[in-house]
Order: sequence, then C-alpha cells, then structure tokens
Amino acid sequence: MATPSSTSLRRLRLPLFVAFLITAAGPTYGAPPRKTGKNLGNNNGAKKGGPVPVPKNNKGGPLKAPGNNLGGMPIPVPGNDIETQFRGSWAIDNPNAGVAAMQFQLMPNNKAVWFDTTSLGPSARILGPPGNCPKSPELNFAPDCFAHAIAYDVETGQSRTIYLDGEPWCSSGHLWPNGDLVATGGTRGGSRSVRTLSMANPNANFVEKKNILADKRWYSSNVVLEDGSAVVCGGRNSFSYEIVPPNKLEFAPRKFNLPFLQETTIPKKPGPGMYIENNLYPFLFLVPDGNVFLFANDRGIIFNPRTGTIVRQFPKLPGGARNYPPSGMAALLPITLIPGNIPAEVVICGGNTENAYASVDSKHTRNRVFTPALRDCHRIVVTNPASTWVKEQDMPSGRCMGDLVHLPTGNHLLMLNGAQKGVAGWENAMDPNLTPVLYMPNKPMGQRFKEMAPTKIARMYHSVAALMPDGKILVAGSNPHSKYDTKAQYPTELRVEKFSPHYLDPALAGKRPVIAPTSEKVLKYGREFRITVKFPGGPANVQDVTVTLFYPPFTTHGFSMNQRLLILPLKVVTNDFITTVAPPSGKIAPPGYYILFVNFRGVPGKGIWVHVD
Repeated sequence: MATPSSTSLRRLRLPLFVAFLITAAGPTYGAPPRKTGKNLGNNNGAKKGGPVPVPKNNKGGPLKAPGNNLGGMPIPVPGNDIETQFRGSWAIDNPNAGVAAMQFQLMPNNKAVWFDTTSLGPSARILGPPGNCPKSPELNFAPDCFAHAIAYDVETGQSRTIYLDGEPWCSSGHLWPNGDLVATGGTRGGSRSVRTLSMANPNANFVEKKNILADKRWYSSNVVLEDGSAVVCGGRNSFSYEIVPPNKLEFAPRKFNLPFLQETTIPKKPGPGMYIENNLYPFLFLVPDGNVFLFANDRGIIFNPRTGTIVRQFPKLPGGARNYPPSGMAALLPITLIPGNIPAEVVICGGNTENAYASVDSKHTRNRVFTPALRDCHRIVVTNPASTWVKEQDMPSGRCMGDLVHLPTGNHLLMLNGAQKGVAGWENAMDPNLTPVLYMPNKPMGQRFKEMAPTKIARMYHSVAALMPDGKILVAGSNPHSKYDTKAQYPTELRVEKFSPHYLDPALAGKRPVIAPTSEKVLKYGREFRITVKFPGGPANVQDVTVTLFYPPFTTHGFSMNQRLLILPLKVVTNDFITTVAPPSGKIAPPGYYILFVNFRGVPGKGIWVHVD
C-alpha cells in the first residue's frame, strides 16, 4: 500500500503519527512487558495478517483515543484534554537580572545560564565578588568589572555572575551528555573558541579553548548527534560545518565544506561590510535515521554529518526568507515513538521577505522601510522521501524574531516574542508582537492557533523563551541596541518574566500528576522503566495519560537549537505507577539530560530530570 501524501493526510484531519500508523507498522523495540500491574500490552487474540483489535483500558473498556498495541504497547495519542478558557498569565520573576539574555541554556541543575557580549561596553551588573575586574582581551586587556553572564535559579529567581572570557557575541551552543554547557564561536577573538561551563561545580566560570574550531563561527547553529557529539554549522562567510566531540576540549578540528550554504546566501557578493545573507543561524534538526535536516534562507537539505554527503534536497519554500536576519521560527514537531519507522515533521513559520533587511538597515538605505513580517507557516515530513511542503494555517499575526517553544503536553507549542515589522539587527524592527499564540498542530485546519494573554514588555532582538520543569515559560532579554540603553523606545530589557500557559489554570491545580522521587532517573535505550506517580485528578486510564521527554535547547536569535519532545509508549498505567520504554537509540534521543513530564488529560505535573543513554 502506497504511503499517502502529506496533503491527503491533512484532508483526513488526523495527527501525522496516527495517519502514519495506517501505513507503517514495524517491529517493536525494548524489553518484553512485565507481567505485573495492569498490563495493557497484549494482542487480544489478533491473528497474523488480520487487523489489530482495539486495545482495552484498565477498566476493561475500549480506548477512546485512536491507539495501537503493536508489540505489546499502546500508542499514546495526545488528546482527551480537559477544556479550559484560561488564556495564561504573566508574572515578573525578577525585576532586574543585570545582564541581557542574548544566548540561553537551561542546565540540568535548574540553573538557566545566559550571556551577551564582552566587547560592546558595560552591562548593568558588577562582576562578583566585589573588586573582581579581570583584564579583558576584547578591551585591549583593560580591566572589565562588569558581568556578561549569569546563572539564574529558575525556582527562586536568584542569580550569580559568571566570568566569561573571549567574545561570544552571536554564538551557538548545546549541552554535553554529562550536562555541561558548551558554547561555540562568536566574533573577534572568540570566533573559533569553544567554552564550557561545568554543571557539577556551583561556582564554575566558563573555561575557554581558543582557536580550536576549524572555521569562524559567528551566527552558526548546533545540533547534537546520536553519540553526543555536535555539528556546528554555518556562520557569517563560513560555508562549512564541523563536529565537536562530547565531554572534552581537546580534539583535532576538521572542516566539511558545504556549498549549499554559499548557494543560499543573498546577495552573492554584498560588498565590504555589507551583510545580508538571509541564511545565518540555519535551522538544524537530527532526523531519526541519524542524518541532519538543514534549512537555510528558503530551502532545505538532509545531509550525512559524517561524510558531508547530501542525502536529499527539498523544493524551495515559497513566501520569503526564514533565517537571520528575516528570522522566522522553526521546530521539530513532537515525535511519537511508535514501533518501526518513526516519522518526523518540521514546521517553519514567519520571517520576512528576501529584501526586508536591505529595506531597513542603515548600511543599505537612508529611506528605511519596516516591511511587515510574514504570517504564513509550512510543514514537511522530513522522514518521507516523497513529501513536499504543505501550507499550514496562517498565524493570527505576522512575526519575526519570535520563539517557538514546545509545551510538555505533546500536542501544543507556544509562539511568543518578536516583532510584526522589520528584521533582526540593531534598531531594525518595530511594532513588537506582545501576544503569545498557542499552536496546536494536530487540530483541524482553522482551529490550530489560539491567542493567549498578552505581555506588556517588548521582547524583540536578542530575547529568549524556554520551557521550565514546572511547565512555565521563562522569558528574558531584548536589546536591539549596540550597547545597553534603558531610555530608548524599545529599551535594553533586564526584567525576567514567566508565562503560565493554559494548563496552569488555577482551576486545574487538583489535576496535576505528582511524580515521586523514587521514580527511575537513569534510562537506558530501549529498556522499560517505571515512574512512580500519583494522579490527584484520577483514576487514571491509558487514554488520559501522556508521558513526554523534553530536551532543553540552547536558544538565541529566535532558534531553539536541539529542542525536541518525545512521546513515549505506555505499557502499564495504574493510579500509582507507569511503566514505559526509553527511546530506542541516540538517533531518536541523543544521550544526555531530559525533563520527563507526566500529563493527565493535557495537564502536566512538574517534570523531573532524567538521563538517557
């Protein structure tokens, strides 16, 4: 039976992973099911070659949501959510963090680390302890008494300063499997640097290894591979990628030329000091076969990171430019871990026209025009060789420089931050987009976006947003100026906010699952594990429960590098524990730390950190 096209799947109005089950069923993975508890994984008398019977829930009745018990595991289908009219709420978490959030990473010790630049003047916070004024190589070795990086406790709102050497301006990053933060590239003396920050040491400063990268990496992107190493790709005038190994700073650099990055540069020869590109901070996603999907400007490819071989080229995405500086949003949609071939889909939204940067940037014009940001979205199934771009429902408003953040439910993402006119760059945007939008990719067309409660704080160039273990979204940053400026129309923003999404409706507080400390926290590929949990809103049936794993991304300039959310198969669900199965390999879940969430009818409990390898 032929695989239906993306368009035909959308006509069926089924979530991708449900439609995929119609045409693709493969062998199971993982250990055999335990015989204890309320095991939902039997074949109910299915005959070879016949249809798979509807699985039973733990009351003996049929599942309400579409499902499958291939290999003894029902396939979870997010849905059956408790309805709420709550549009979210905003709260100031810290009135002045002192350092603007340009680059951001949540670490497994619940410290959010963010940093900006070291060569463009003082921040609004003194580097601790008092009197600590190291000589800065970016300031001709003059003393620099100001902090340019902080570690922010996401539970208390308290923070400490971190010493940061070199110039990480517009750099990239990721987590090592051991939980340490890795920051790559930057500009000036930091363009070929790799910096690490220890997770284990509560007072750690960045450790920098200079001139170790094979190429300059300014506005590059990272993606972690199946063995914990990471591709560092692109950058201004760097038409190549390289691989940084895990857990060590000593390695021999090797550059892979990638002409595709040259081909997607606009214009080809802009002239001295005249940058446009449109393909900086390329979108990178690890595909379930171990290859990498790369999108730059208006088109994408899949390439083998070990050889540089292009495996597939995608057709041009119509409408405009999606990468920096037009700066659209992109995300790998939640991946459901079904047995056999695991489908993966990418969505790209917003950005601006190809000429939007040249129309507004002072280097290119004196008659500045702030072009309205794009409203369109497109999706593509990157694991289907026959797939093409499919037009998604338009967003309620145009958005560039926004953030597209996974929520723990497995069927929601959140769009927030950014502007409705202009592009990224100093003073190049206006009309901030203050209204978050809930994106529900599995809903019928016309019902996929819902506007939430607006903020009062403009978050444009150099702002960030990220999911926290408690289900809230931490939002920080915004500095569209070359130096800190708190008096401008869109000032350097030092306030830190948290947004509580719809599922944190106070009326749903009694529905949140509670994960016990006795739950297993070291997960091995393909092996089942147990979560000890209580369901205050119970009793819990399998159709009411979704278990998700979230990989915390490195976020900068509107792109959340390595962000992925996995929906795990359920083997046993009781009111006291859940038995599920870890991802099958590093191709699906690169080794490292994840946040595990248990959701009851779309209401997540507080997540816990687990390690997967």
